[in-house]
Amino acid sequence: MDNIIEIPKGVEVALAPESLTVKGPKGEVTIKFSKKKLAVSVDGGKVKLSGAKVYVLSNSAHIENAFTGVLKGHKQVMKAVFAHFPMKIEVKGSLIHIKNFLGEKTDRLAKIEGKTKVTVKGQDIEIEGSDYYAVGQTAANLRQATKVRTWDDRVFQDGIYKVKE
Repeated sequence: MDNIIEIPKGVEVALAPESLTVKGPKGEVTIKFSKKKLAVSVDGGKVKLSGAKVYVLSNSAHIENAFTGVLKGHKQVMKAVFAHFPMKIEVKGSLIHIKNFLGEKTDRLAKIEGKTKVTVKGQDIEIEGSDYYAVGQTAANLRQATKVRTWDDRVFQDGIYKVKE
Protein backbone atom coordinates (compact mmCIF):
# COMPACT_ATOMS: atom_id res chain seq x y z
CA MET A 1 0.00 0.00 0.00
CA ASP A 2 1.14 3.53 -0.76
CA ASN A 3 0.20 6.79 0.91
CA ILE A 4 1.22 10.31 -0.08
CA ILE A 5 1.15 13.17 2.45
CA GLU A 6 1.40 16.82 1.41
CA ILE A 7 4.02 18.84 3.31
CA PRO A 8 2.39 22.07 4.62
CA LYS A 9 3.91 25.49 3.93
CA GLY A 10 6.47 26.56 6.51
CA VAL A 11 7.55 22.99 7.29
CA GLU A 12 10.90 21.43 6.38
CA VAL A 13 11.30 17.66 6.18
CA ALA A 14 14.68 15.88 6.27
CA LEU A 15 15.00 12.15 5.64
CA ALA A 16 17.71 10.07 7.35
CA PRO A 17 18.14 6.28 6.90
CA GLU A 18 15.65 5.27 9.63
CA SER A 19 14.11 8.57 10.73
CA LEU A 20 12.24 11.57 9.43
CA THR A 21 12.89 15.01 10.95
CA VAL A 22 10.16 17.65 10.69
CA LYS A 23 11.05 21.30 11.44
CA GLY A 24 8.70 24.25 11.72
CA PRO A 25 8.12 27.51 13.59
CA LYS A 26 7.13 25.77 16.87
CA GLY A 27 10.02 23.29 17.00
CA GLU A 28 11.36 20.04 15.67
CA VAL A 29 10.08 16.45 15.81
CA THR A 30 11.94 13.28 14.81
CA ILE A 31 9.98 10.17 13.82
CA LYS A 32 11.77 6.82 13.82
CA PHE A 33 10.68 3.92 11.62
CA SER A 34 11.98 0.52 10.50
CA LYS A 35 13.60 0.58 7.06
CA LYS A 36 12.81 -3.12 6.61
CA LYS A 37 9.05 -2.67 7.02
CA LEU A 38 8.49 0.76 5.49
CA ALA A 39 9.89 2.69 2.52
CA VAL A 40 9.83 6.47 2.95
CA SER A 41 10.76 9.07 0.35
CA VAL A 42 10.50 12.86 0.19
CA ASP A 43 9.83 14.30 -3.28
CA GLY A 44 9.01 17.95 -3.95
CA GLY A 45 6.61 18.84 -1.17
CA LYS A 46 5.30 15.32 -0.58
CA VAL A 47 6.18 12.43 1.69
CA LYS A 48 5.55 9.01 0.17
CA LEU A 49 5.15 5.94 2.37
CA SER A 50 4.95 2.41 0.99
CA GLY A 51 4.80 -0.98 2.66
CA ALA A 52 2.26 -3.01 4.60
CA LYS A 53 -1.03 -1.19 5.31
CA VAL A 54 -0.53 -1.30 9.10
CA TYR A 55 2.88 0.41 8.96
CA VAL A 56 1.88 2.93 6.30
CA LEU A 57 -1.27 4.18 8.05
CA SER A 58 0.20 4.33 11.56
CA ASN A 59 3.32 6.18 10.40
CA SER A 60 1.14 8.53 8.31
CA ALA A 61 -0.68 9.47 11.52
CA HIS A 62 2.67 10.05 13.28
CA ILE A 63 3.83 12.33 10.44
CA GLU A 64 0.57 14.31 10.44
CA ASN A 65 0.84 14.73 14.23
CA ALA A 66 4.38 16.05 13.70
CA PHE A 67 3.15 18.54 11.06
CA THR A 68 0.45 19.79 13.44
CA GLY A 69 2.96 20.03 16.29
CA VAL A 70 5.58 22.07 14.44
CA LEU A 71 2.94 24.43 13.00
CA LYS A 72 0.42 24.89 15.84
CA GLY A 73 1.90 22.98 18.79
CA HIS A 74 0.18 20.56 21.14
CA LYS A 75 -1.20 21.61 24.52
CA GLN A 76 -2.78 19.87 27.50
CA VAL A 77 -4.17 21.58 30.60
CA MET A 78 -4.24 19.75 33.95
CA LYS A 79 -5.57 20.79 37.34
CA ALA A 80 -4.37 19.91 40.83
CA VAL A 81 -7.34 18.87 42.98
CA PHE A 82 -7.11 18.56 46.77
CA ALA A 83 -9.52 18.45 49.68
CA HIS A 84 -7.46 19.18 52.78
CA PHE A 85 -3.71 19.38 52.17
CA PRO A 86 -2.84 22.07 49.61
CA MET A 87 -0.39 20.86 46.96
CA LYS A 88 2.46 22.99 45.75
CA ILE A 89 3.82 22.24 42.28
CA GLU A 90 7.23 23.41 41.07
CA VAL A 91 9.21 22.80 37.90
CA LYS A 92 12.93 22.21 38.45
CA GLY A 93 14.92 21.27 35.37
CA SER A 94 13.42 18.17 33.76
CA LEU A 95 11.38 17.22 36.85
CA ILE A 96 8.09 18.40 38.31
CA HIS A 97 8.08 18.42 42.14
CA ILE A 98 4.71 17.87 43.81
CA LYS A 99 4.97 18.98 47.44
CA ASN A 100 2.62 18.22 50.34
CA PHE A 101 0.50 15.71 48.38
CA LEU A 102 -1.89 14.18 50.97
CA GLY A 103 0.29 15.76 53.67
CA GLU A 104 3.37 13.71 52.71
CA LYS A 105 6.73 15.12 53.79
CA THR A 106 8.63 13.91 50.71
CA ASP A 107 8.12 15.31 47.23
CA ARG A 108 6.57 13.23 44.50
CA LEU A 109 8.37 13.59 41.17
CA ALA A 110 7.18 13.49 37.56
CA LYS A 111 9.55 13.51 34.58
CA ILE A 112 9.20 16.04 31.77
CA GLU A 113 9.66 14.23 28.44
CA GLY A 114 11.59 15.68 25.49
CA LYS A 115 11.47 19.42 24.85
CA THR A 116 8.11 19.85 26.51
CA LYS A 117 7.44 23.15 28.31
CA VAL A 118 5.52 22.97 31.60
CA THR A 119 3.98 26.11 33.13
CA VAL A 120 2.37 26.18 36.59
CA LYS A 121 -0.20 28.90 37.37
CA GLY A 122 -1.64 28.27 40.82
CA GLN A 123 -3.39 24.91 40.58
CA ASP A 124 -3.46 24.88 36.75
CA ILE A 125 -0.66 23.16 34.85
CA GLU A 126 -0.12 23.80 31.12
CA ILE A 127 1.94 21.32 29.13
CA GLU A 128 3.02 22.50 25.67
CA GLY A 129 5.32 21.19 22.98
CA SER A 130 5.70 20.24 19.34
CA ASP A 131 5.91 16.48 19.98
CA TYR A 132 2.41 15.05 20.56
CA TYR A 133 3.74 11.94 22.29
CA ALA A 134 6.13 13.80 24.63
CA VAL A 135 3.31 16.13 25.74
CA GLY A 136 1.01 13.17 26.37
CA GLN A 137 3.67 11.20 28.25
CA THR A 138 4.48 14.19 30.47
CA ALA A 139 0.77 14.49 31.34
CA ALA A 140 0.63 10.75 32.06
CA ASN A 141 3.72 11.01 34.30
CA LEU A 142 2.02 13.77 36.32
CA ARG A 143 -1.18 11.75 36.69
CA GLN A 144 0.73 8.60 37.65
CA ALA A 145 2.82 10.47 40.26
CA THR A 146 -0.32 11.53 42.13
CA LYS A 147 -2.24 8.28 41.89
CA VAL A 148 -3.69 7.12 45.23
CA ARG A 149 -3.24 3.37 45.43
CA THR A 150 -4.33 2.10 48.83
CA TRP A 151 -7.32 4.32 49.52
CA ASP A 152 -10.76 4.45 47.93
CA ASP A 153 -10.40 6.91 45.03
CA ARG A 154 -14.12 7.70 45.11
CA VAL A 155 -13.59 9.28 48.55
CA PHE A 156 -9.98 10.53 48.28
CA GLN A 157 -10.08 12.40 44.98
CA ASP A 158 -6.83 14.29 45.47
CA GLY A 159 -4.54 14.28 42.45
CA ILE A 160 -3.71 15.97 39.17
CA TYR A 161 -6.26 15.47 36.41
CA LYS A 162 -6.45 16.38 32.74
CA VAL A 163 -8.96 19.18 32.13
CA LYS A 164 -8.43 20.05 28.45
CA GLU A 165 -6.47 18.59 25.56
